[in-house]
Amino acid sequence: MTKSSASSTSTTWTGLVPVDDTALAVTDTGGPGTPVVYLNGQFATQGYWRRVIAELGAGWRHITYDERARGRKSKRSADYSFEAAVRDVHAVLAARGVDRAVLVGWSYGAVVAAHWANRNPERTIGTVLVDGAFPHDWLDEAMAQRIRKMFRRMNLFMPLLRPTGLTPRMNAEQMADSNIELGELSRERELGPVLDSITVPVRYVVASGTSLGSRGDEQETIRASLDAVTARNPHIQIAAKVASNHGAILKKDFEAVAKAVREVAVLKARD
Repeated sequence: MTKSSASSTSTTWTGLVPVDDTALAVTDTGGPGTPVVYLNGQFATQGYWRRVIAELGAGWRHITYDERARGRKSKRSADYSFEAAVRDVHAVLAARGVDRAVLVGWSYGAVVAAHWANRNPERTIGTVLVDGAFPHDWLDEAMAQRIRKMFRRMNLFMPLLRPTGLTPRMNAEQMADSNIELGELSRERELGPVLDSITVPVRYVVASGTSLGSRGDEQETIRASLDAVTARNPHIQIAAKVASNHGAILKKDFEAVAKAVREVAVLKARD
């Protein structure tokens, strides 16, 4: 494990956290504030959260990290599965000595956060799910083929961007497999019971319009699945429906995300 600053709880720490056959680049602002762990989009990096972190301010302990082969420093792995992503949450919390935290997940990270909250309620203060974790059967064979074709095309220019950390150090097949696995996990029969079983405060911040690879009103149809979720589980509510699209939500609607974080933290404190 490496670090760029003293490990005092009042000092920002950056370093590599080992897990399985790899190591993850982690940043922990430290301090006595409520810990907030940020879970990235499927191929995104921890830098996406900077506006949310700035909006919440120094009164919180912010922990961000780059998943396996994402960003510039996290190492490659033989395992890019969803269960590996859940194990990575455990590894980061253990390495930083955090017992309970608010989990904030965007897109793929929202599904990771939902599973974590369901499996570890005693360690979850609350969860904010940002335009992700929608239980809907959007994956079929035609969609799987679209996904594979899209990543094969993207792989033509991705190697040029990998040194910048803007694209993952995964090949087209690995990225497609990860996206298809997300579709399988997002099916109503798979994700619905996970959401129904959550017992901590959950707030959704929902975008509008399209996301990468979607067509027409596909994304809005998927988001409509939340109506049944909130009707079944009183712990889950939609905090905001914002104007920005899936890709821009953390950039343009960071205030709504920060507000939802404050809300779940207060609700849990009242329990």
